This record gives sequence, C-alpha cells and structure tokens, in this order.
Amino acid sequence: MARERELDLVEVAPAAKPPVCRLLNYGKFLYERTKKERLARKVQKTIEIKEIRMRPQIGEHDLDFKTKRVREFLADGAKVRLRVRFRGRERSYPEIGRDLLQRLGAELSDAATVEQVPTIDEGARSVFMLLAPKAAARRPDASVESADTAEQSQDDVLSEA
Repeated sequence: MARERELDLVEVAPAAKPPVCRLLNYGKFLYERTKKERLARKVQKTIEIKEIRMRPQIGEHDLDFKTKRVREFLADGAKVRLRVRFRGRERSYPEIGRDLLQRLGAELSDAATVEQVPTIDEGARSVFMLLAPKAAARRPDASVESADTAEQSQDDVLSEA
C-alpha cells in the first residue's frame, strides 16, 4: 500500500501497545521535526546567573556602584549571585558578610526577590546570596520583539503569495 502511494511506512510510537505506524514521506517528516526542534531551541530562554564579588570592608561608593550593576543585571532578566569573599582573619567573622548581604537584599527588595538567603560557603571563605528579578522590574527584551516582528512579516509575505 505504501509503495503504491510512493510513501514510507514509519513507526511513529514504538513503545505504544500496539506499536503505531504511519504512511508518510519520511524525508519531509524528518525536515519538519528538525524545524520544530530548531524553533523550540530559538524560543526557549536561558537564565543567566551573574556574579558580583566584594569584600567585607567595601567602601560606601563601591557598594553603591555594585548595587547599580546588580539593578542593571536584574533589569535584563538575569539572576544575580552576590558573594562576599573573606581573606585571613576576616574568615573568623562571616557574620559581617551576612549582614552586608542582608542589607543589600533589603535595599534591592523593589527590584529583586531573595531566592537563596545568605549562606556561608567553602569553610567560611565566602558568604553568598542569590537574587532573582521581580517580573515587573524586567526590561522588555528587544530580541524577542524583533523575532516576533520578523515572524509576522514572513507570514505577511506568505499570505500575499
């Protein structure tokens, strides 16, 4: 029957009971499947994690600058890991770093949610905290908008033809 129609007999779901087979053009089937996979990869959004490192004895201006950078990363939709690194005798006082991160978390509460509270890491060598952007604080992504407009213009061209 498949040869009469110049089609291929393809096993679509081998795990099903009974196995499911279809008559179709196998080359076209593979092409459409790879096209769907490419589209799925293009549409999916990868979440970036940016890291900001600082020391417990950071100056006020430096802290303001780091806070400004964190706000930019959050506005772009990236998660931010804040890390306070300790050296020498600073390792004896990890609570200083934890207090610094809690202060930053409170300061950034309008643009971010604390996804992971300040945690002491690596034998008290550092304390880190993870922030995620709030939905309202994100910037509209230009690349997604341009992809949507390109798709619409392609649909318009196809409908005219």
